Amino acid sequence: MEYSSSFNNGHLYAVTACESSGDTLGEGLIRAIRKCDPEARFVGVFGPKMRKAAGKQSLQLFDMEDLAVMGIGEVLKSLPRILKIRRGLISFLKKNRPLVYVGIDAPDFNLHVELKLKESGIPTVHYVSPSIWAWRQSRIYKIKAATDMVLSILPFEKEFYERFDAPCTYVGHRLAREIPMNVPMSAARLALSFSDEAMKSNQIVGVLPGSRVAEIKFLTPEFAEAAYELQKKYPVMRFISATTTRAKAELLSRLWQKHAPNIPLTIWVGRSKEVMSASNALMIASGTATLEAMLLNKSMVVCYIVSRITAMIGKHMLKVNMFSLPNLLSGKKIVPELIQDDCTPSNISREINKIFTSDNRHLFMEFNRLHRLLDLDSDSIAADAVMKVIAERASKNSEQKSTVTVSEKQPVSERKSQKADAADSNEG
Repeated sequence: MEYSSSFNNGHLYAVTACESSGDTLGEGLIRAIRKCDPEARFVGVFGPKMRKAAGKQSLQLFDMEDLAVMGIGEVLKSLPRILKIRRGLISFLKKNRPLVYVGIDAPDFNLHVELKLKESGIPTVHYVSPSIWAWRQSRIYKIKAATDMVLSILPFEKEFYERFDAPCTYVGHRLAREIPMNVPMSAARLALSFSDEAMKSNQIVGVLPGSRVAEIKFLTPEFAEAAYELQKKYPVMRFISATTTRAKAELLSRLWQKHAPNIPLTIWVGRSKEVMSASNALMIASGTATLEAMLLNKSMVVCYIVSRITAMIGKHMLKVNMFSLPNLLSGKKIVPELIQDDCTPSNISREINKIFTSDNRHLFMEFNRLHRLLDLDSDSIAADAVMKVIAERASKNSEQKSTVTVSEKQPVSERKSQKADAADSNEG
């Protein structure tokens, strides 16, 4: 596949995201780059938000959903397809020479692409630092080799990179600027067309098992059985959910019906922000969604389950005792975390019950503090960093071209000059 000549005009940017959280960041980055360069064209792996922001004149090479896998077992099963996509992406970009490649999150996929492209002379940026401060810290050397810049969304990461003399720019998170400090619950419930009775309810629980198929399969049974236990104590409690696609909504619905057939669950597609806002508490998968929930001032129980083999390997590599973004940002456990064997229906229902029986004002005060910390013009800062990387590479290439080198002919001319000087001397 080749671009037509109209695309090879010095305004080509490559961007790749592998899951919905990256799609959100990519959307903002694409719009900000276009403000810097109105002629910008984009190529890469997009989600629906990025595809819309990039416009009709840009090119999606592969579907983001093909890369949205988690856990060692699922990755191994999908490996032939992932490797084929990776080879195709590298080959295409080497031929078409974008100004820069921006890989958003997904380090196992993007760092390899970035390394190959950087070696071929294409500048690279990695958006969202891998959790190298938490596990496999030796990856910092691969990151340095593969990238010209890392864009960090967590404030403490920049200091870690500076210890290794690795370029890093803290950009905050675009959701902190996008989400107001106080979002009224009633507005979200109206947007979701709640009944009058539901509008007045203070017992609505959001069920958010993640955006990946594997997450939905692992967590939905635990969430459904927790809901069954909770409704015994709270007969009027209502459960609502959101997924990124209709197919995932159908999967979630089937699993819920299997494990909690008598507990109604209302599912919306693409309305996660409204579902969070409308809820009094959340059962939620660990990931960027917990950051959004924190910014929306929502009490939550953060859960995570992976395959046994992934858990066994990860257990020996982890260097932190927390894994959710609110806790990592705060530096202490401000929201409950239930991982692997601790993620049981009884534990989930117990923590949800605590939310409904506790005074959560101190938690919300900490959420607001973290909101302000992250509230930067992230899209513009990220775009400026990308433009700086492009300019520095262009300047470096220009310097290399202008450097005077001794050519093959120089010694010959010097010898001729020496002969002429000798002849003049003999004549004298």
